[in-house]
Amino acid sequence: MAHQTLIRRQDVERLTGFGKAYLYKQMKAGRFPHPVRIGSKSVRWIEAEVREWILERISEHRERSDLTGG
Repeated sequence: MAHQTLIRRQDVERLTGFGKAYLYKQMKAGRFPHPVRIGSKSVRWIEAEVREWILERISEHRERSDLTGG
């Protein structure tokens, strides 16, 4: 199995540029990766999943730009 890195919410916020409320709203809507529970009160996100989500947003943006000519 490949090495997986778990990151804190603050790191997710830094990588995405979005705050806690937005991220949790997106998770609830099924549009952002859910965290992994590592303790009774602790969660972490799989860094590769967050980075993949970012790449998907970039790809969607580029596809829209190609369709609109912008």
